[in-house]
Amino acid sequence: MHPFRAAVENRDAAAIEALLAEDVVFTSPVAFKPYGGKAITAAILRGVLRVFEDFRYVREIADPGGRDHAFVFTATVDGREIQGCDFLHFDEEGRIDDFTVMVRPLSAAQALSAAMGAQFDRISREAAGA
Repeated sequence: MHPFRAAVENRDAAAIEALLAEDVVFTSPVAFKPYGGKAITAAILRGVLRVFEDFRYVREIADPGGRDHAFVFTATVDGREIQGCDFLHFDEEGRIDDFTVMVRPLSAAQALSAAMGAQFDRISREAAGA
């Protein structure tokens, strides 16, 4: 099992953060602009761990060179089933330097947006304290 998948499935925020490059760029499915940097990305991912229920990866897709991975997932947010995919690119040291998330359907994306919006003061404080 890929170390990122294992960290997420074990809800191990420290292991997830250890896999992030300092200059990681996180592209959210519900925010207009990407977020840059390890501190904010790690804080966002901790927020996601708090709002996703019944999370599980259902498929993992990797390129033969090993630097690009896609992890297809399902979860529940505020009673709505969400399907999504984490698209990851790994740098030469094996750390995630590009992290893009896409989700569907729209009603679940809206629920995710509301749930993460409610977390964002905490996320901002966590990122600032890092």
